[in-house]
Amino acid sequence: MPDIIFQPIGTISTPFKEPRGTPIQPRAARGAPGTVQVFPEYLEGLQDLEGFSHIFLIYHFHLSRDFTLKVKPFLDEEMRGVFATRAPSRPNPIGVSLVRLERVQGDRLEVLDVDMVDGTPLLDIKPYVPQFDYGPEARIGWLEKNLEKLQSARDDGRFSA
Repeated sequence: MPDIIFQPIGTISTPFKEPRGTPIQPRAARGAPGTVQVFPEYLEGLQDLEGFSHIFLIYHFHLSRDFTLKVKPFLDEEMRGVFATRAPSRPNPIGVSLVRLERVQGDRLEVLDVDMVDGTPLLDIKPYVPQFDYGPEARIGWLEKNLEKLQSARDDGRFSA
C-alpha cells in the first residue's frame, strides 16, 4: 500500500506550551480557550460552520515520541493496548477532540475546551452532530472504573519527545 501523506490545513493555538500539564481530554479542559487558524487556501471550506455548537478537531500529535502497542494510559496503572486508549503515541499520531465552537471570524475559529499543545498542526475539522454520534448507550470498557480521575489528570510527559 502506498504511503498516506497529510498536509496541515491550519494551526491550533492554546494556552498549553508543552505536553506536561496539559489536560488530557476536552472535558478536563472545560473553558480552556483556543484559536484555530485555517490556512487561506482552505478558507472557503469554513462556510456554514458557524451554525454548529461543537466541532471535532482532527490533528497531528507532533510532539509524540515513537509508539508502542502497549501503553500505561494517564487514567490507569495497567498496561493497555494502544487502540483501547487515547494515548498520543500511536502508529499514526492522530488526535481527535470535540471542542465548543464560539465563533468563526474569517480564517479564525474561536473554540473552548482545548486539550492540545500550542502550535498543534490541524488536519481536519468536522461538525459534531448528536444524531450521528452515539450517546449514553455506548460502552466505555476499562475507562468506566477510572472516569473519576479525569478532572485532575494532566499530561505528565510520558508520551512526549
